[in-house]
Amino acid sequence: MHANKPENFEQNVSEALSQPNLKAVIRRTTDKAEAKRAEAIANFPEFENARIQGQKVKDHTIKYMAHYLAEFEKNAKAQGAIIHWASDAEEASRKVLEICRKHEAKRITRSKSMLGEEIGLSHALDNADIDRVETDLAEHIIQLAGDPPSHIVWPAMHRSREDVIKLFRENHKDPTYSEEIIELVRSARRDLRTKFLTADIGISGSNFLLADSGSTCTVTNEGNAELTTTPPKVHIVTAGIEKLVPSMAHAVPLLRLLTRSATGGEITQYITFHNGPKRQGDVDGPEEYHIVLVDNGRTKMLSEGMEEMLRCIRCGACMNHCVVYKHIGGHAYGSVYPGPMGSVLTPHLNSLKVANKQTHACTLNGRCEEVCPVKIPLPKLLRSLRAKSWEKKYEPLTNRFFLKGFAFIAKRPALFQLFSSCGVIFMRLFSKKGWIRSMPMTSGWTRNRDLIEPGTQTFMQQYKKMKKAQK
Repeated sequence: MHANKPENFEQNVSEALSQPNLKAVIRRTTDKAEAKRAEAIANFPEFENARIQGQKVKDHTIKYMAHYLAEFEKNAKAQGAIIHWASDAEEASRKVLEICRKHEAKRITRSKSMLGEEIGLSHALDNADIDRVETDLAEHIIQLAGDPPSHIVWPAMHRSREDVIKLFRENHKDPTYSEEIIELVRSARRDLRTKFLTADIGISGSNFLLADSGSTCTVTNEGNAELTTTPPKVHIVTAGIEKLVPSMAHAVPLLRLLTRSATGGEITQYITFHNGPKRQGDVDGPEEYHIVLVDNGRTKMLSEGMEEMLRCIRCGACMNHCVVYKHIGGHAYGSVYPGPMGSVLTPHLNSLKVANKQTHACTLNGRCEEVCPVKIPLPKLLRSLRAKSWEKKYEPLTNRFFLKGFAFIAKRPALFQLFSSCGVIFMRLFSKKGWIRSMPMTSGWTRNRDLIEPGTQTFMQQYKKMKKAQK
């Protein structure tokens, strides 16, 4: 099982890069997601307008969050919901466990929820000796494997079909001996179906919280959320407070953005709005309905000028397009949230001192901001966190020494050009057939990839030569 600790980032990256098949498995899914998203957006001319609408909806709700939280609580209670407030992850998990103990729950089913992962709910339930059943197919796979999620949309992205076949044959009571995907899915369905029907409590997340109706909304592709929340007598929703939107009309542009950005589909298979417990005359549904609203660093982000990150609708587009994520996968980040969005969130959910290395796991090429459906300026936020890390002296002394040296040279053009010229000559000494396999002070790069040979002239030398030729 993966260590899943952000402070182990450098070690995690080395381990990820040493796995020969990991990059191929990750690229297989992310490249497909990237292509499908591009196709979906090409067929949706209103996409840019929807992005602007989505950004405005989220910014407005975040600005008036206290008002909409109060409105949501009032309307959800009117629907029969029991509201719980949690300031941090530990409190959120404790409140869920209290509900489970009150009902003497022996088995719970859980629909995929990154908020549940964030608050450590899986471990809390396991430690309480409650039979936890993950009902999302990918979550079912990683539960059998003992893995944490490696992606927020495709948690089992790091697992190959061969891995899944082995896991199902070892763990399913009635496994398939076919290697066809449809038969593997049927095997999972057979294993999970009775567990859906015998669960005491169902736990789900929520993609959106509608303030004007007190409704919670889940967006899924498998229907597992509906089977998780309908048969049990108790339904518990765990949701971050930033999931608020004022009304259904405000949720619609975000729904149009979410599926296209996440999977490249026009719309997902299941969009369900939950409106309290079963009423008189209803044929099914829970008898008791709880909503646990979680802060866990979100109001802190507001006070620290990181409110733009609270727009995030958890689509995963930023990591699908991230050149770093495609090389190392999600586990290397050592956090629930990997990729660019995770590099901003983790320092606030954990601490900047522990997670400052993740803020440097970015080339700042801007691709993540370009594809973000709600226009989160991720490179700007990452630069801000890097600056804070520098101010608080969390960077290694060697980094501080070299950067101060670079700043001294860069402020003196003649000296900078001299060093650049010497650098080009020095680098070419280690070149073979156009590539540098090793060179002093570059092991961080050349340990896992070759460095391309530089040109014979620096940029400034080439620029001066071009200007001279133009005269």
